[in-house]
Amino acid sequence: MEISSTVQSKWSNVPLSERIAVCKRFVQVWEGASESDAAFVERAAIDISCQMGKPVHYARGEVGGMLERANAMIDMAPDALVSEDLPKDGFLRRVVKEPVGVVVVVAPWNYPLLTAVNALMPAILSGNSVVIKHSERSPLSGDALAEAFRRAGAPEGLVQSLHCSHDVTRSVLQHPATGFVSFTGSVAGGRSVFQAVSAGSSSSQRFIDTTVELGGKDALYVASDGDLEAAVAGAVDGAMFNAGQSCCGIERAYVHESLYDEFLLRAAALVQKEGEYVLGDPMNSSTTLGPMAQANSIGTLHSHVEQAERMGAHILCGGSPTHDSTGLGRFFQPTLIAGCTHEMDCVKDESFGPLLSVMRVKDDEDAILKINDSQYGLTAALFTTSVDRALSMAPRINTGTVFMNRCDYLDPELPWSGHGNTGKGVSLSTHGFKSFSRLKGFHFKL
Repeated sequence: MEISSTVQSKWSNVPLSERIAVCKRFVQVWEGASESDAAFVERAAIDISCQMGKPVHYARGEVGGMLERANAMIDMAPDALVSEDLPKDGFLRRVVKEPVGVVVVVAPWNYPLLTAVNALMPAILSGNSVVIKHSERSPLSGDALAEAFRRAGAPEGLVQSLHCSHDVTRSVLQHPATGFVSFTGSVAGGRSVFQAVSAGSSSSQRFIDTTVELGGKDALYVASDGDLEAAVAGAVDGAMFNAGQSCCGIERAYVHESLYDEFLLRAAALVQKEGEYVLGDPMNSSTTLGPMAQANSIGTLHSHVEQAERMGAHILCGGSPTHDSTGLGRFFQPTLIAGCTHEMDCVKDESFGPLLSVMRVKDDEDAILKINDSQYGLTAALFTTSVDRALSMAPRINTGTVFMNRCDYLDPELPWSGHGNTGKGVSLSTHGFKSFSRLKGFHFKL
């Protein structure tokens, strides 16, 4: 595969209306517009499950979520990319938005379509070509995205999928044609990307922008007036869905002392409810919790549980590596831990598995202090019946997104960003287009 700016330079001169048309055809492919496309989409969903263990009906759902984001960004593109005229007698003054070049998208395995489309769609709409390097856990998803653009009639090479080692990826990031890098993954991976982009001799170092979405330790707070049933459902699903392998999954729950005991009773009952979390073959329609994608996840989760128990926490359910009913699989039990503290690894460090740590708080101030006591800051969820309470708390919470009465969701019309070790930069919304263009001013004296 050739990393070249030739395709990009041609695509940059294609009118926005034609770029939008190609992207709409990309969406139609994923909607299964033809019998061939429908078979292609089903194969892509099955590939996700085979690669990282997500139940196949959830993998099909990921396709739908990807299309929601793609359609939203297509709709936003005309406003996000429009030129701006600044009237002044005797002059033509205009601000235009030009493509940055070849965009390299380094995508993770947990939501291989959803995460990639956040950068892929605005990059293409902005006039850039794209090279996708997916995780070695989900390389076929990059191939599927590139194939869908080929089926949509995009120019050959506009979207390319790259299978390579970390060393080769590093060389791609440093390639002269690369104009922007979008990375989603671990904190260590994000640091490596920054080092790669800035590396080189003094004469070869380049100044290109990089957006990184990294770890998360997302919190949920149940206020004294919170709807307990909704809060329990949100916390448990936010922690367990996709086996907890979600960047914005709920890992910490803070519950007002007046609701704490009842929250634990209801949460434990829901986690253990028959049929709610069924471990098994991802291809089985009854499976709701697939195996852990990474081999080292089991050790991390077990270590978090054992340390918490030694330090005085109570394991209400789960807490151990396990297998499915056939004796197969790399699974971890859905786990609920009560009486946690901020000295415990299960509260400080990213678990990235089906584990929810629960703590008692005395009031809103206590909740804010504890939510902010983290190296991460992706999202926080507030369960309260008072909009005024949420509006009062939200500005003081150090996260990119604050939810009220919901969690673990990306609205494509809102910016997606974070604080601290969660990373830097913005995706989604009209603000997410800014990374994929550079501004140029026209100053013409008439």
